[in-house]
Amino acid sequence: MIYLDNAATTFPKPECVYDKVNTIQRTIAVNVGRGGYSVASEAMHIVDETRVLMATFVGAVSPECVVFTPSATIAANEIIYGLEWDSYKNVYITPFEHNAIARPLNTISERYGVKVRLLPFDSQTQSIDMVALEQTFALNPPDYVFINHVSNVTGAIIPIRTIAEKAKEYSSVVIVDGSQSIGILPLNLKETDIDFLIFAGHKNLYSSWGIGGFIANTNYKIHPVLAGGTGSDSLNLKMSNTYPNGFELGSPNIIAIASLNESLKWLNKVGINCIEEKKNSLTQKLKCGLLEAGATVYLPSGDAKHTSVVSFNIPGYEPNEVGSILNEDFDIAVRAGFHCAPYIHELIGTLNTHGTVRVSVGYFNTEADIDALIAAVTDIMGDQI
Repeated sequence: MIYLDNAATTFPKPECVYDKVNTIQRTIAVNVGRGGYSVASEAMHIVDETRVLMATFVGAVSPECVVFTPSATIAANEIIYGLEWDSYKNVYITPFEHNAIARPLNTISERYGVKVRLLPFDSQTQSIDMVALEQTFALNPPDYVFINHVSNVTGAIIPIRTIAEKAKEYSSVVIVDGSQSIGILPLNLKETDIDFLIFAGHKNLYSSWGIGGFIANTNYKIHPVLAGGTGSDSLNLKMSNTYPNGFELGSPNIIAIASLNESLKWLNKVGINCIEEKKNSLTQKLKCGLLEAGATVYLPSGDAKHTSVVSFNIPGYEPNEVGSILNEDFDIAVRAGFHCAPYIHELIGTLNTHGTVRVSVGYFNTEADIDALIAAVTDIMGDQI
């Protein structure tokens, strides 16, 4: 199988991650923070070390700002439902948001009567219209601004620093979904106005399923929305609102956390720049090949930057049909449909086409993989003649 669905989850993982998971599962897969015995202490050390590695990786103020959750979706929900809400709140989102953000906000909108507004992006360049943004913010000052750092449909890179800086002129709380960016784009939280950064371990961080989280980069305190055992202060029935204790409940997934520990070390060894350079080279080859084959490719135009996610369609075919043909006839795995992104398809005009075929390149892909996909698309296009 040629795997080109890395925006969903990176696959395969580095061999060292598989080895680490196997070792931890067999040796110290015990309940972290619940025992004073030596193996539990070893497990706790891994959690603490991973927190330091993650904080260093994104330039967080301190390791205590790193909160581990079972997924980025859970992290997004903890943040969203932990914010202060009333009908007067003004909320802004990009048209690139994933349903991990969009659906909780829709629930909040229905529950409190909150207005959720789209930030102004150009449909061709997929870039922010700063003049329209300033006018919109002046008319309806933002309370909360949600920014998807990288689109999981078009790969467009959103200028989070620019938008966050403008939002902070109104003392807005800024939440960035870095699920598609952390691991390929460098970020130093100390140099940004971001309040909360969401991450997903199983994507570009190359760890296993079961680990995600958020990093608090702010004095703003969200309310705990989940409650349960934390392994400390057990006689107190109230949940703490401190980071990370008040937001890490239940038994920590030491196996998944250990995988993130190892994948972060691997990323530091290989280097983000090296990974980005390789993926950019493959993506450039992919774009040129798809365009030459005659596919409709949904790329940001002009000076807008994008990562290794490319969406396309083949005239006369539904995206799901193309995905099935690639799978059944060529053993190539891609994603077809709307990709859990409800707003972007109106922006790029793919509502009526039932979405797109999405190709997402990973570090372990090769030029031969891209050549095989391009040949397959060319073959499908030839069947139309």
